[in-house]
Amino acid sequence: MAGERRRRGGEGLRERNRERGTRREREEQQRGAGRGKAALVVAAAAAVVLGLTAAAVKWNRWNAAARLVTPHPAPPALLPGSTGPLASPHRFWGTYRPHVYFGMKTRSPRALVTGLMWLHQREGGGSLRHTCEQGDGPSRYGWLMHDGENFGVQEIRDEGLVLKTEFVKRPGGEHGGDWSWRVTVRTEGAGGPAPLLSLFFYVATDGQGTLQPHLENGTRLAAVTGTTEELGRFTLTFLRPTAENGEDPKYASYNYLEAASPGLHRLTEVVQSSLSNRFVFAPPGGPPRRRFFAVDAFRGLPGEPPHGRLLLHQVTLEPPGTLEVTFESGSAAGRPGRLAGRALSAALSRHAAAFERRFEETFGLGRKGFPPPQRRFAQAALSDLLGGMGYFHGRSLVQSPLQEHPVAAPEAALFTAVPSRSFFPRGFLWDEGFHQLLLARWDPALSREVIAHWLDLMNAEGWIPREQILGEEARARVPPEFLLQRSETANPPTLLLALQRLLPAAPPPYLRRLFPRLRAWYDWYNRTQAGPLPLTFRWRGRDPQPERFLNPKTLASGLDDYPRASHPSPEERHLDLRCWMALASRVLAEVAERLGEPAGPYREMERALSDNGLLERLHWAQELGAFADYGNHSAAVGLRWQRTAPAAPGQPPPAPRLVREVREAPRPRFVGALGYVSLFPLLLQLLRPDSPRLPAVLAAMRSERQLWTPFGLRSLARDSPLYMQRNTQHDPPYWRGPVWVNVNYLALRALHGYAGAEGPQRERAAELYRELRHNLVANLYRQYAESGFLWEHYSDSTGRGQGCRPFAGWSTLVVLVMAEDY
Repeated sequence: MAGERRRRGGEGLRERNRERGTRREREEQQRGAGRGKAALVVAAAAAVVLGLTAAAVKWNRWNAAARLVTPHPAPPALLPGSTGPLASPHRFWGTYRPHVYFGMKTRSPRALVTGLMWLHQREGGGSLRHTCEQGDGPSRYGWLMHDGENFGVQEIRDEGLVLKTEFVKRPGGEHGGDWSWRVTVRTEGAGGPAPLLSLFFYVATDGQGTLQPHLENGTRLAAVTGTTEELGRFTLTFLRPTAENGEDPKYASYNYLEAASPGLHRLTEVVQSSLSNRFVFAPPGGPPRRRFFAVDAFRGLPGEPPHGRLLLHQVTLEPPGTLEVTFESGSAAGRPGRLAGRALSAALSRHAAAFERRFEETFGLGRKGFPPPQRRFAQAALSDLLGGMGYFHGRSLVQSPLQEHPVAAPEAALFTAVPSRSFFPRGFLWDEGFHQLLLARWDPALSREVIAHWLDLMNAEGWIPREQILGEEARARVPPEFLLQRSETANPPTLLLALQRLLPAAPPPYLRRLFPRLRAWYDWYNRTQAGPLPLTFRWRGRDPQPERFLNPKTLASGLDDYPRASHPSPEERHLDLRCWMALASRVLAEVAERLGEPAGPYREMERALSDNGLLERLHWAQELGAFADYGNHSAAVGLRWQRTAPAAPGQPPPAPRLVREVREAPRPRFVGALGYVSLFPLLLQLLRPDSPRLPAVLAAMRSERQLWTPFGLRSLARDSPLYMQRNTQHDPPYWRGPVWVNVNYLALRALHGYAGAEGPQRERAAELYRELRHNLVANLYRQYAESGFLWEHYSDSTGRGQGCRPFAGWSTLVVLVMAEDY
């Protein structure tokens, strides 16, 4: 038994050891299982976090996309219905199609449109004129008088033909009243057989409304009756042509076209495709019979299906001659008679006299001693700006940095001036502030309305797209690569310059409607365009491929290719934007004070941004002796031809291209480019009259080696490394030397201010002001007299007009310079 117990005792010890080992194994297994579970929990948590992060990213993208196309929630700056025929009958009809030589429409989303085309009949057909073209259009054209409401006179010179287009409106009824046109044609120059000219008058709908033609003898469109939602019933009458005296009848041939239109942007194509030369001009007892081109049959255009209707009246005659068109509203009762013939002549004369009186009362150029030719030049400049007003409706194409693809913004309307009828017949944000400086002086109510239209384009973030391409007609004039508007891209808030001018007499209810949007716009700039240091700012959206450009463009600034830091980076400090924000702070404070709203934060920001000591520390380049941008910059850059790879067998060799070569590594420093940007502390009058830097700025302005020319201030100093340098193979210098009127206006405005303020530079500023004003006005008038146009910019070496023409945008500021109205 004892032995058995010992055995059992011995086996019991081994059993206990085995049990202990088994427990340890189980514990290890349990710990391993626990660690596995923990790892699974961690992995699951990580997956949840990653999922939530991805969801957050997706939500942020969705939210950004939604806010991008969501209108700002503040009540509209423009009162609902205020542009319609009941609230604003005097502005309902107008020459609101700036891209055509002559035409009218209503301020309606889908308006009834009217217009004029002409064809100088020649072998092979000649050129059909309709839309204002930069290249091969008339040698001169432009409004000589236009009051912005009721009346206008335009002259067009086209290869020996002179066309005068006139219109006048007559109030009455509930749909904007009546209007009448007169088109007078004559020849000039060498004698010879009388040319044959065809004039095409048309009326078209854009998806709504009815048109009913009324024919005489099957070929002459005598009248059109119709209805639209906003016009009600109307009658358009085409009177028979007369001799130039407006009395004697004139022989003409008539043709007529009725067509389904694929869109207003394709009206020229519709007419061109309908022309046939099977027609014969045969006046009784006149010269030999002549064939001519006339509208015949329209068989459609490839592409878009029709969604409108076109009626066209063609009149073919030998100049001289006069033709009249009348529009009569069905709701206008008790009219004294048709506005044609002598009644039209009398109305035109009355309006012309009233325009001249009002112009002199407003600008006083006669009192200042300007002779009649220069006064007529100034009248034409203002008239071209007013005659270039447009009403647009459609959707912008926009994209956020958080989006892969662009989206269409909500439908919007815009009433605005345009920079150029031929090249830029649409709204541009920074241009418009300069336009409104002049229009605010002529018609403050008109200017207030335009500013409200622009602010109503704001999205939920407070962003306003810098270029407005609204509607088919506007979109057809823009290359596809320029249609997209990016939401990180700003533009100078020049509308605030005009608002500051309007502020003293602006009605408080108007300012109260504007103020929430002004606040949102101001906050958007501060939030999205902030610089690397407090109280610094940086334009976003510089060209993303710097190797393609001598200096990557900064389209947001409005100064496009003006030299900035050679290597874009988040460390840039842009001087001009800082100055614009100082102006914005000042104007927001003034509006707030007018309304009794808190103005303290705006005044505080204005004081900080106007602090001359801080401005010097951040932007004074001692080595340049001027104010400047700061960034990652190399002065040793150039363009060189890149060697191309050998062509593949059977393929043409690839075209060589210019690429940027950086010969010295960039480093953080001030940008050595003395020019318009360097002047901004003076241009927006941030420099104190006793500033120790003011003498150097004035010296740079007056130095012929730097900015001074006999024609105005050049945009980039002649001794600057990038003066008149191309930016790419296909990108000639733009803001790298030429004289621009808008910045010269700001310079004159500032010099006028410094000349009137106590300070050591007072006399020097007054002297520069007198010289610069004389140079600018003399050159613009001389170029207009020679060419018939205001130009986009002017050569700093010859003074000749350059760029696009006519440019009756900010170049019309010459009127305010002549009037010394700042």
